Amino acid sequence: MEERKETEILQLVTFRLGNEEFSLDILRVQEIIRHMDLTRVPRTPDFVEGVINLRGRVIPVLDLRKRFGLPAGERTHETRIIVVDVDDKTVGFKVDAVSEVLRIPADTVEPPPQLVTSIESDYIKGVGKLDGRLLILLDVSKILSRSEKDALGNVVAAV
Repeated sequence: MEERKETEILQLVTFRLGNEEFSLDILRVQEIIRHMDLTRVPRTPDFVEGVINLRGRVIPVLDLRKRFGLPAGERTHETRIIVVDVDDKTVGFKVDAVSEVLRIPADTVEPPPQLVTSIESDYIKGVGKLDGRLLILLDVSKILSRSEKDALGNVVAAV
């Protein structure tokens, strides 16, 4: 992980998948919306839930539980879609619930240990410590492989 100034503050959007708490850099988040009806697209990876029409833009929605190999979860009134920018593509991440926006000192973030969770560590930027909680910081640009990013572009083009 790159060296950070001791005074640097990270602003993170935190969310839950099951019992685990994750976070994304707030600068990558465009908006957070309630779960809405999705249009399924044939022959897409199983973690692609479908697409939504958000103010005239077609956005693919990924189920982060499925993407990370976690057991399927029930859709509840807390289920949200976090709309993010991934390498100039707009993508929605379906999550169990959005918790809060946090500001934490960058020096409280450590590189990920080899086996943090069931998630491959490529996706994990670091692990932050805050008031006895551990926050898994995700690297948005590494959640999808290059071929998966290209495939999502094709999903949007096909609709």
